[in-house]
Amino acid sequence: MQDRPHQDKTGKDAPRLNPENPPDFAVTRWFNTKTPISRDSLKGKVVLVHAFQMLCPSCVAHGLPQAQKIRQRFAEDQLAVIGLHTVFEHHKVMTAEALEAFIKEYRFSFPIGMDEPQGAGAPKTMQAYEMQGTPTFLLFDRKGRLRRHYFGRPDDMLLAAEIMALVIEPKAAKKEESIAIERILAATLLVPGHDHGHEHGHGHHHHDHADGCCGHDHDHGSCGG
Repeated sequence: MQDRPHQDKTGKDAPRLNPENPPDFAVTRWFNTKTPISRDSLKGKVVLVHAFQMLCPSCVAHGLPQAQKIRQRFAEDQLAVIGLHTVFEHHKVMTAEALEAFIKEYRFSFPIGMDEPQGAGAPKTMQAYEMQGTPTFLLFDRKGRLRRHYFGRPDDMLLAAEIMALVIEPKAAKKEESIAIERILAATLLVPGHDHGHEHGHGHHHHDHADGCCGHDHDHGSCGG
């Protein structure tokens, strides 16, 4: 079976995501930070990015509270938690002003950026990271490599364990050391139906899709109840 080519909004083949050197975030406006955030500015830290939409039920009920809890439980000098508002539907109501009020109402303390729109389709960062919808979690190691890619609601203990494994992993770890840590993680975590024994790279997992997640394809997205 051949994968369908990933295409941009013009219909041209877009570059495939390289987890060893993932793209920067395309953000039009930041909240809860005095300076813009880039992948380069985050190197040396483990980074958790939560992609969400204000009108996505699972994001509001689970994803955003999970991200806030992680921010409160891990030291900021070791783990950066970033929110990314990736709007691919209901564009007219999910504005910057609405997002600002939403952040203040729910008292989210971590930096949140607005993914750069591309008309009525998926915004730039969402497309570049081949996200399937919201909520999505991206987990990067200290070198800036993408190590986990979750669509849906990952288990709290699973996500915390994977974050801690990357925090413990030295910044200068060789590939063999990273693989060894991945294997220990795979042998320790008991998650039926999921294999976490990846050889250091892009782990793409899915969780609880029907639980209010908002899925996106190249044409449109829809929210589940």
